[in-house]
Amino acid sequence: MIQQPRLWRADGWTARVIKNEDDDGWAVAMIKDGEPEPALTGPWTMGRDKKNPKPLDGPAFSTLVKTASEFVRRHEQQLHAALHQSLTVTAGSALVTVSLDITPDEEHPSAVLCAHDASGELLARVSVSPGFAFNRASASQWVAQGFPKPRQD
Repeated sequence: MIQQPRLWRADGWTARVIKNEDDDGWAVAMIKDGEPEPALTGPWTMGRDKKNPKPLDGPAFSTLVKTASEFVRRHEQQLHAALHQSLTVTAGSALVTVSLDITPDEEHPSAVLCAHDASGELLARVSVSPGFAFNRASASQWVAQGFPKPRQD
């Protein structure tokens, strides 16, 4: 654990007070252990001399950890939601759940489109482009046409 006026490290996080490059003020960068980049960077309060930053302290560090942790959690939830989408469409009198699961990869991203019936049984599974336009209309059309492999445009 480190507890210095401009650097605190504890609970898997590092808070570093840095000079704000955009103006005369200060900023605080919150870095999660093991990560190369800050998870969150925000303005930091000036000290009483209006020249140097206010020193970090326990309550401020706790608040920063909580804020940065919530930010990371929301980002992870948004990423998961973007990579794993699902919706239910009607096919005749049956309900079909269609899902798109994207596997991000810098060189070879991929995606799989699946359909399951109401009991969870797999009806179809096809590879699609990670850029597949997944929405209610495309899912309904795919189900209505008998689960063909979508065109890769």
